[in-house]
Amino acid sequence: MIPTETDRELWDRACRGERAAFGDLFDRHARAVHNYLFRRTASWADAEDLTSAVFLHAWRIRTEVVLHQDSALPWLLGVARNLAANSGRAVQRYQALRARLPAPVPSPDHAEEVAARLDDERTMALLLRAVAELPERDREVLELCGWSGLDHQAAAAVLGVAVGTVKSRLHRARARLRRLVPVGPPGEERSHEVPAGRRSPIAKEAS
Repeated sequence: MIPTETDRELWDRACRGERAAFGDLFDRHARAVHNYLFRRTASWADAEDLTSAVFLHAWRIRTEVVLHQDSALPWLLGVARNLAANSGRAVQRYQALRARLPAPVPSPDHAEEVAARLDDERTMALLLRAVAELPERDREVLELCGWSGLDHQAAAAVLGVAVGTVKSRLHRARARLRRLVPVGPPGEERSHEVPAGRRSPIAKEAS
């Protein structure tokens, strides 16, 4: 059995122009990036556009990036964090890029799926209102560690702070959020995943 390539190896191949390697990175991390962005925006549409914007940006500057960890996810979430902070402009730039690409094959909307998405957005909006009560620095640590699954060291790298700072902020955020939302921990909402089989737009955009 051929060993699974590390993110660093895939990134090196992508830097040599191998779009398939970058597609593997997309498949590996798009779900986590999308989940993070959905929990920042409470909008499926914005999360999907911003996820694509993250990977388009990554592809464009891939030769300038040096991964300091085995996983590319901390770096990708750092990009996602910055784009989410300027989501209006980021979404507009991505939509302008998408408008220049060939139109995708339309797929029918299903009423149950649409209703579920709207329900997810309402639930996430309610949760985000509670999370908004947290100080921003505590909220960011919660989003990265509690929701995106980064360890303390990776979150510290994204935020540019010490590991001990991440631990104290996360403890404080969880304690306060339990008081704000006593019905359960923040990680129990429905998982919001990139649909199976969805592929990165990088191949079309980069050609």
